[in-house]
Amino acid sequence: MSNFRFKALEIAQSRQAMAVAAPTERVADFFGSYTFNNEVMRTLLSPEAYIKVTEAIQTNGQIDRNIADEVAGAMKSWATSKGATHYTHWFQPLTGETAEKHDAFFDITIDGKAIEKFKGSALVQQEPDASSFPNGGLRNTFEARGYTGWDPSSPAFLMDNGAGGKTLCIPSVFISYTGEALDYKTPLLKALNALDKAATAVCQYFDRNITKVTPTLGPEQEYFVVDRALFYARPDLVLAGRTVFGHAPARGQQLEDHYFGSIPPRINAFMVDFEFESMKLGMPVRTRHNEVAPGQFEVAPTFEEVNLAIDHNALLMDLMEKIAEKHNLKVLFHEKPFAGINGSGKHNNWSMGTNTGVNLLAPSTKPKESLRFLTFLVNVVKAVHDNADLLRASIASAGNEYRLGANEAPPAIVSVFLGESLTQALNDLETKSEVTVNKGDNVYYKLGLNRIPSLMRDNTDRNRTSPFAFTGNKFEFRAVGSSANSASTMTVLNAIVADQLNKFKTDLDERLAKGEKKELAIVDILKAYYSNTKRILFEGNGYSDEWVEEAARRGLSNIKSSPEALGVYVQPESLALFERTGVLSHAEVESRYEIELEKYIKNVQIESRVMGDLAMNHVVSTALKYQNKLAETARNLVELGMVAEAEPIKDILREISTRVLVIKKGVEAMIESRKKANNTTDTAERAKLYATEVKDHFEIIRYEVDKLEEIVDDEDWPLIKYRELLFVK
Repeated sequence: MSNFRFKALEIAQSRQAMAVAAPTERVADFFGSYTFNNEVMRTLLSPEAYIKVTEAIQTNGQIDRNIADEVAGAMKSWATSKGATHYTHWFQPLTGETAEKHDAFFDITIDGKAIEKFKGSALVQQEPDASSFPNGGLRNTFEARGYTGWDPSSPAFLMDNGAGGKTLCIPSVFISYTGEALDYKTPLLKALNALDKAATAVCQYFDRNITKVTPTLGPEQEYFVVDRALFYARPDLVLAGRTVFGHAPARGQQLEDHYFGSIPPRINAFMVDFEFESMKLGMPVRTRHNEVAPGQFEVAPTFEEVNLAIDHNALLMDLMEKIAEKHNLKVLFHEKPFAGINGSGKHNNWSMGTNTGVNLLAPSTKPKESLRFLTFLVNVVKAVHDNADLLRASIASAGNEYRLGANEAPPAIVSVFLGESLTQALNDLETKSEVTVNKGDNVYYKLGLNRIPSLMRDNTDRNRTSPFAFTGNKFEFRAVGSSANSASTMTVLNAIVADQLNKFKTDLDERLAKGEKKELAIVDILKAYYSNTKRILFEGNGYSDEWVEEAARRGLSNIKSSPEALGVYVQPESLALFERTGVLSHAEVESRYEIELEKYIKNVQIESRVMGDLAMNHVVSTALKYQNKLAETARNLVELGMVAEAEPIKDILREISTRVLVIKKGVEAMIESRKKANNTTDTAERAKLYATEVKDHFEIIRYEVDKLEEIVDDEDWPLIKYRELLFVK
């Protein structure tokens, strides 16, 4: 039992669920208690300042510096009263992680007195060093200046440092000295603003009272949880975020018993703990459950405005990792941490709401409302159809490349599911010019069980194999990876819908200028849009090989490689769209393309190095030691005259030698292909080589290693096995 693996197992098996106490009896009593929210502002700000701040948030207006000084003073008083000693501009650079630089409220006056100080200038703007953050060639290394700017639409919050102190975190944008966006939030805010303007203009044809449209989002977060000791006993999990080796356990997810099953005690305690902390931070998490794979779980929030929802998701991921440490657990957000079982996604449930309380994607039986619903529905479908490759680019990553199309996630083919009722409604629109939408309000199941109340049926079924599915009053984009910052996808989605709505308005205005009746003109335009885009609609099994063939016949793209997908960003039509909508400049798009390619290269490079190290220094060396033991046993049998009995052992010896040779040659070939890629100066070509020539060796090496795991004595095998990792209790 000297094997490090068994020591880790002993530690993991000795752990018990931690007790977690609620802050108060009712969630409503502590929800948002760590946020500088609307209620706190109303209490601490003067009426004039409060009105100006809320108006600026609602209209995307600027806040005067004198008002900022008052807000800063109120923030400082509120934060320090709750134990905060520092403040930071909390932002989301293009690393994929959140970033923060803490400054103390504490300061020294000229005469040496200690004071607490926080001015409006510090609230509005800070200057983190921008040289060490990805910029894609926008700045030289020696050009270090960059700025963070306060985003008042996302409430400031307190983060517990875990050592008795708290930090006031101020959600912020991050730009370079020359004004280019260096973060996820800045272009997202621009895309949301573009959609607001475009959608509001279209709404005006139906209701003059609609003056603002707010996109909403509910990102469902999937993740795996493993014991902390077992995590650190797997170097590949520590360094690459996923297991590069591991033979499938006898029992994985084939019994289909984990999904929605009883949550293991240690995991439940962890969930309860991070949910309490989330509620303090104003994050409305409300759903928890086991996912399909063993060791896999999901948390889902209530819908919020997109910008806030994305801030909350990034904060939630940070919080989950911190809380997991308290429970001696590790959270895995990688899209495919384990082979042979489901990977993890981040299902983005997206819709649009008006200032009058209308969900623009909610069906209605009233003719005018029905026409408005179909207007937005068809325009969204057309936006996705016309920009499917760009939407595919927004979800491209090294991790998601393993997951897409792997029997638990949508394929790399972008398609749209509307359901039988809506598809029929659109077919009627196309062929008969009739607008009829069945809400499903009065459709019930008759179960024949008197004790069971009637169950109402939705107007569509759910298609979990569709990457972009209509689910009753929203679209669910299921193809986003679990580790991703959804801002990239939401920037693209909101930008393409805004662009399409602008085109629709232009088309409609041209017809109205000719004297056509508004309703007839709208129906005629929608008919043409639907006819030209219905090939993207698919109601069947998106996981099937038949769909891949059918999609090819329809002319739909199937971009499997991340470098190829990312290349869509810099195509002329993509650059033009971002420029038209004011979301990203050409330079900003090109820099992001460069950053994403570099990120892809580095992730695959790290995985390759980890694989080579584990294969040669852990697996092969262990296999050879075990082979020596078997060889000695075989010799002893032969010396005893038991030649026939020694033959099965000799067969195992030959198999080990053969597999070790394949591994050694595979690792050497992988290293050579990596050298070739590294010596390629063009980033796009280097990424392509990593996606093909380097990654081509992964499965070859893995197959042989996993076969050796079946052969080598369990007492000698150095790596924590899947059966030990996946079943935390």
